[in-house]
Amino acid sequence: MLQELAEDNLSQLIEENTTVIVQYSASWCGNCRIMKPKFKKLASQHDTAVFVIVDAEKYTESRKLATVDNLPTFATFKSGAFVNQVQTNKFDILKELVDEVASN
Repeated sequence: MLQELAEDNLSQLIEENTTVIVQYSASWCGNCRIMKPKFKKLASQHDTAVFVIVDAEKYTESRKLATVDNLPTFATFKSGAFVNQVQTNKFDILKELVDEVASN
């Protein structure tokens, strides 16, 4: 399942779902736009996880749940807890991060 955050409620989604994978991005970020379809592709391959796209500039409380100092940042959460994150524009690194939590 993939959704774009429409309000600053990522913490609620993390509490309500076992596995959450987040892409922090911004509208001006070129690498974010490049990675978005790749993120969507991974979402379609993993039906046990919730994939969420978060506008890191618009939703500051959601941004605080990971260390976002470069975009795009991808973060994973499992059973309500932060697991890992990467800042990348490479699909294979993103896939590795996703497989780490979505395959278990």
